Amino acid sequence: MSHSFDALVLGSGAAGLTYALEMAEHGTVAVVTKRARMDSNTRWAQGGIAVVVDDHDSFAAHVEDTMIAGDGLNDRNIVRICVEEGPARLKKLLSLGVEFTRNPDDGQLDLTREGGHSARRVVHAKDTTGLSIEDALMKAASAHPNITFFEHHHAIDLITRRHLGTRRATDADRCLGAYVLDDKTRKIEVFLGRVVLLATGGAGKVYRYTTNPDVATGDGIAMAWRAGVAVANMEFFQFHPTCLYHPAAKNFLVTEACRGEGGILRRIDGHAFMVDYDVRKDLAPRDIVARAIDSELKRTGDPHVVLDMTHLQPHFLREHFPGINAQLLQFGIDMTTQPVPVVPAAHYCCGGVVTDAFGRTTLPGLLAAGEVAHTGLHGANRLASNSLLEAVVFGHRAVTASREILRSTPQPESPASTPVPEWNTGFAVDPDENVLVAHAWDEIRSLMWNYVGIVRSNKRLERARSRLALLEHEVREDYWNFRLTRDLIELRNIALVAQFVVECALRRKESRGLHYTLDYPEHDNGHWLRDSVIVRGHRG
Repeated sequence: MSHSFDALVLGSGAAGLTYALEMAEHGTVAVVTKRARMDSNTRWAQGGIAVVVDDHDSFAAHVEDTMIAGDGLNDRNIVRICVEEGPARLKKLLSLGVEFTRNPDDGQLDLTREGGHSARRVVHAKDTTGLSIEDALMKAASAHPNITFFEHHHAIDLITRRHLGTRRATDADRCLGAYVLDDKTRKIEVFLGRVVLLATGGAGKVYRYTTNPDVATGDGIAMAWRAGVAVANMEFFQFHPTCLYHPAAKNFLVTEACRGEGGILRRIDGHAFMVDYDVRKDLAPRDIVARAIDSELKRTGDPHVVLDMTHLQPHFLREHFPGINAQLLQFGIDMTTQPVPVVPAAHYCCGGVVTDAFGRTTLPGLLAAGEVAHTGLHGANRLASNSLLEAVVFGHRAVTASREILRSTPQPESPASTPVPEWNTGFAVDPDENVLVAHAWDEIRSLMWNYVGIVRSNKRLERARSRLALLEHEVREDYWNFRLTRDLIELRNIALVAQFVVECALRRKESRGLHYTLDYPEHDNGHWLRDSVIVRGHRG
C-alpha cells in the first residue's frame, strides 16, 4: 500500500507537532508515530521551557549561559536564534491553551531556575510541562483537517532516489519518503512526501539506565545515516544527575528544578558534596553534577546519593512539584520529610542529524528538528530546559525551508508518478527465537553503560567497539533473515547508534562537556574545538 502527502512527519513530539500544525496551512500532512500518538519524550519533560521574559533577564545572558554549559562547542549564531525566537514560540503555545503556572499575586508567569542558568527564566506548568505542551499541540493537530495520524506505524528506512533504480550519476539524490511497518497488519507500506521531517526524538534506550521512555531508540539518527546523511557529536550524551533510585521505579526523573529551588545533593552520610566540585555547588551544569555523583559513588561504594529538600516548606514542595510528590508517595517516599535516593541516568542526546538553522539536512528533501537533530545549539552539553525551546523554535523554522521545497516541486508526488518499489521480504521467515533479540538488546545497553558511560577510557571504548561490531553483524543477519517486527527494527537502530557514540568518543582526544576520558582529561582548543562528524562511507 502507498500513501502520498505534501509533508511526511516521522514523530509526534513537540517538534513534529509544531511543524505539522504550521505545514497543514500549506498542504496535506501525515504524522507517522510508532506507538500511540501521545508517546514521545516531550510528554515526560518535567522542568520547563527556558525563555527570556523577565525584565531583569536578557537574551545575552541566556546565550552566555548556553555557551558556558555547552563548553564552548555551541554554534553561537544558532544559540542566538533559538534564544531570541523563544518569546514568540512561547506566545504561540499560550495561544494554543498551554496552562503555564502563574504567580497567584499578580497573574504573571511563574519563573523557576535550574542548574547552569544565571536567572529565573524557566517557564513551567508545575512539574508536568512537557505533558501540558504535548496535550495542547496534540489537541490542535488532531482537530486539523489537513493532518492525518498513523499510529503504531514504525518507519524502517528513508526512501531516496536511489531506490528508484533510474537515477543517473549526475542526478542529485533526494528524500522521497519512508518505508513504514504497520504494527497491526505487519505489512510494510510506502509513505511518500514532497518534504520529510525527522522528529523521532533521542536515543536514551541505548543505555541500561535512562530517564527516557521506550520509544527513544535513535530511529531517526540511524535512518538518516543509512541514507548518507551527516551525523555529528554523538559522544556527547547527557546523563541527568537525579533519577530516582528505587527497585520498583522505571525511568523516573526528579526534575532539575528541585535543585533550582534549593534542593541539596548529599552522600548517604549527610555530607553536601557539591561544594567540593564546583563553586556553583548544586546549581552547576548537569555534566559537572553527574560526574561528581559518579565520583562519589565510585569512591564510597554507596549505591546512590540523596537529594535533600526537607529544609524547604512542605506546602511549597507540594505546590511546585505535585507530580513528583505524588509519584514518590507511591514509592513510600515523602519528599517533605525524607531525602530522595537518586543516581545519574542517560537522558539527552546532544548530537544527531546535522542540520542548518532551518532544519535542512545534507540530503535534499529531508529535514530534522528536535532531539534527533544536531543544530549546534547544545555544544558539548545541554543547558537545562533548552530542549523544549529547541523543539518549538526549529520545528517552526523548518516550515520556512519546507515551503521553499514545496514551491520547487509544485505537484505532489504520487505512487504513479514516483514508482517506488514495494518492500521485498524475499525469503524472510518469522523469528524463531525472540530471546535472541532480547539478549542482544540487553547486551548492548549493558556494555554501553559499563564502558561508554559518564567517565570513559580508551580501553573501555575499544572493548565496546569490538563487541558492538560483532553484535551489529549478528543483528544485520537477523534483519535480513527474519520478517520485520518493531523489536527487530529498534534493535537494528540501537546497535548502530551505540557504534556512533563509541566512534565519536574514540575520535575526540580530549575531555569536553559530557565527554570525559581518563586518557585525555584536558581541553584541546587548538584541534578539538570542532564537531565530530560521521558520514556513511567516509572516515575522518
